Amino acid sequence: MFSKSKISETNPPGREAAKPAPGAPKPETKPAPPAPGTATGASGPAVQAKPKPSPSLLSSDLTIKGNVISTGDIQIEGTIEGDVRAHLLTVGESATIRGEVVADDVVVNGRVIGRVRGLKIRLTASAKVEGDIVHKTIAIESGAHFEGSVQRQEDPLVDSEDRGPVPTASKLDETAEVESKVKAKTEAK
Repeated sequence: MFSKSKISETNPPGREAAKPAPGAPKPETKPAPPAPGTATGASGPAVQAKPKPSPSLLSSDLTIKGNVISTGDIQIEGTIEGDVRAHLLTVGESATIRGEVVADDVVVNGRVIGRVRGLKIRLTASAKVEGDIVHKTIAIESGAHFEGSVQRQEDPLVDSEDRGPVPTASKLDETAEVESKVKAKTEAK
């Protein structure tokens, strides 16, 4: 029905392509657009966007006696006897935490014995919490077991017992640096 007619051929059969004369300027080419998932700065080279790291997983056969602190996400399936601080904390159905839980987002599927503090807290139907909850927003699904008090605060991450806010990554780095300097000075004496 329709046919495509050739209006002009750049290299007809039987003829070689025309070569530019020596010293002639090269034809201008445009740079390719940046690949998806990259960003370009004003000064030039493309910068690859960092992928979000996967959460740290503490499996069901693991028991920790002591505090756990992370600036990232943690998924707990085992047992922790101590405080837990994280950005996003998921307490699995087989998990038990005996201590204070502090995170921006907390999802409890398992058991927590102790205080829970977070901006956003969710107790699922399989959750068992024995302790007080301090939150900005909370959701409790039907079937969740909860024994304690609930208190709403605008900033629940600031401890009411004057221990201050949850340490950030930079604060943790500063603390570690100061501790290493003190240790070095002590060992030098």
